[in-house]
Amino acid sequence: MSEKLTEKYLLIEGGKPLNGEVTISGAKNSALKIVAAALMLENGKSTIRNIPNLSDMRVMCEIVQVLGGEISFENGVIEMDCSDLSSNYVPLTLANKLRASIVCLGSLLARFKDVKIAMPGGCNIGARKIDLHLKGLKALGAKITEENGFIHAKAKKLVGTKIYLDIPSNGATENIMLAATMAEGETIIENAAQDPEIVDLANFLNKMGCQIEGAGTSNIRITGKTLADLHSVDHFCIPDRIEAATYLIAGAMTGGEVTAKGVIEEDLQSLLSKLEDTGVKVQIFPTGNEIDNRAVVDIKVSRESERLLATDITTVWYPGFSTDIQPMFSTMLAIAEGASVVKENIYDSRFQHADELKKMSANIDINAKLAVFKGVPCLKSASVEGKDLRSAAALILAALTAEGVSEVRGLGHLDRGYENLEEKFIKLGATIKRVSSAENLTLTEDEKATN
Repeated sequence: MSEKLTEKYLLIEGGKPLNGEVTISGAKNSALKIVAAALMLENGKSTIRNIPNLSDMRVMCEIVQVLGGEISFENGVIEMDCSDLSSNYVPLTLANKLRASIVCLGSLLARFKDVKIAMPGGCNIGARKIDLHLKGLKALGAKITEENGFIHAKAKKLVGTKIYLDIPSNGATENIMLAATMAEGETIIENAAQDPEIVDLANFLNKMGCQIEGAGTSNIRITGKTLADLHSVDHFCIPDRIEAATYLIAGAMTGGEVTAKGVIEEDLQSLLSKLEDTGVKVQIFPTGNEIDNRAVVDIKVSRESERLLATDITTVWYPGFSTDIQPMFSTMLAIAEGASVVKENIYDSRFQHADELKKMSANIDINAKLAVFKGVPCLKSASVEGKDLRSAAALILAALTAEGVSEVRGLGHLDRGYENLEEKFIKLGATIKRVSSAENLTLTEDEKATN
């Protein structure tokens, strides 16, 4: 059977308000880096909880196994034993599937002082250079060569120093922080990324025996330890703020009432503020639970007016408005009353959803990193394709609000970042089904509209 006939996509019947509660999974962008960090532990075992069941996580587990580590992944819990790692080499076949594989560079350099890794893959959303990663590792004493798509980093020893990042890059902050945990003396990262996932990684490392202060601020201070200082660790990952944003925006777009359960309010503050600007009512319900001394809440959204209102957004580094949330939020602006200006400052190709939205009758003008969304009363159903993880999610939200039945392709991207997406949307009242082209050939029009 041809590849075209076996392609999986989503059939979505739009126009139904979403209502109910959805439990938010663990943060992919945190869990992946924590698994990479656990590669450093040679005396003890790592238990990492609240892990989402995603294709990206399975690739990271494969990387651990290729390196010689023992790893199990069941019921949201990863158990790792890396006491007998036999390799410091991450091959192309795995690295090109996963952007986060680059963080293995810092952890393996910390452990072995010698690592070879293929250049990473991941979503094509524009330039994501690793020059700041390499600059930071060189400052710690590593000699780095790049050849034939591979990076080879080697050091007799790592020595702490002060490192200034030109931009607060997440990956560079993570790689430098990991390597610096095993450097002699003190390392200070200035203009560091402040994202919640950075804080989560630092909390994991500190529980493992490292000494990191200031995570979550622009200046992170790391006091170097030795591998012998590290010990077994048990850690619970933070909830995924991008997944939470997706379901909250979906609730607002469809005119329903959706509650995202088990999230950290401050991680979503920029989104919640902008939701209120569009006429969305936001309610916060304490749960009494905490993750590493941070309060866990449930957040409920509902629309206060018949139609959403236009607003402007500009993506910037955390704690500003997230580039990962922009595609979903700007899709909501496509049906808001008035004109909204969206400025994308982080990635060159973050408007890959826009041309697909135009197929659904959206009115969008794009000039480089600036887009104007002139809200239409409603979107029309169409066959569309997500070109990256977040554009695929954005198109699902568009299909949920559109008149008629839409087809959304690009599920390979989607499965990298959303756990049980169809099940969660169905629980909220959506009509959504994953089918293959061959399967859909056998459906009647009535069946397509009801599946």
